[in-house]
Amino acid sequence: MVGVALSLAVSPCPNDTFVFHALIHGLVPGAPPVDLTFADVDVTNTAALDGAFDLVKVSYAALPWLLGDYELLPCGGALGRGCGPLVLTRDRADLNGATVAVPGDRTTAYLLFRLWAAEQRPARIEVVPFHEIMPGVAEGRFDAGLVIHEARFTYPRYGLSALVDLGEWWESDTGLPIPLGAILAKRGTVDPAAATGWIRESLRHGWRDPAASQDFVLANAQEMEPTVVKQHIELYVNEFTLELGEDGLAAADALLGRAAAAGLTPAVPSFR
Repeated sequence: MVGVALSLAVSPCPNDTFVFHALIHGLVPGAPPVDLTFADVDVTNTAALDGAFDLVKVSYAALPWLLGDYELLPCGGALGRGCGPLVLTRDRADLNGATVAVPGDRTTAYLLFRLWAAEQRPARIEVVPFHEIMPGVAEGRFDAGLVIHEARFTYPRYGLSALVDLGEWWESDTGLPIPLGAILAKRGTVDPAAATGWIRESLRHGWRDPAASQDFVLANAQEMEPTVVKQHIELYVNEFTLELGEDGLAAADALLGRAAAAGLTPAVPSFR
């Protein structure tokens, strides 16, 4: 496949740009050139429905609609401990009657939120761009907001508090890491074993020489401060990024199994 461009869609977040820097820049021996698209995960969740990319980063929550055309790769994604979404408010004790801003309706964050909030009754859910959520809650446009990624480090600046850390809730309930973002390979187009090798070598390149990707990561970090970028990478690029392993696959099974049992997603076969 070398010489034929591989279409790749990932987010501009530091964990993705760090992991895929070497692959994108032709630094992985034997890998094809890459035709890169940056898009937030709520966009890729939808684009993947049409098979728009050869390799694509999506939410684990979107997998039940995508596994007919794509195969889950055992590396490259975002999964871990202490890295879950937060529900932020100014002063509320619950979400009954609340307007809640969420970053996407097929995101893992929103699926976790629905599982956690099963006994509560928000009045309205609004899907809004991620960067509008914290300011919107702070200004009173929303009663609560569901946030991910770097918001873990910055939400106190907006005068907000965490009603719940959905990662802590998930881990205490299951004992498993939280499965956030997955890397999928298009069936019949990409050799999953080869793609796994390219991604792992790209990640290892990043770990061996972090300075090589620094300019690329910072240039796409959506105005994140360097210290926040460093925290972001340290949290979301971890041993599960290299190898999902038994715990990672069990986490995916648990999330999607619970979602199907609650009638929130179609059922999928076990990943193990």
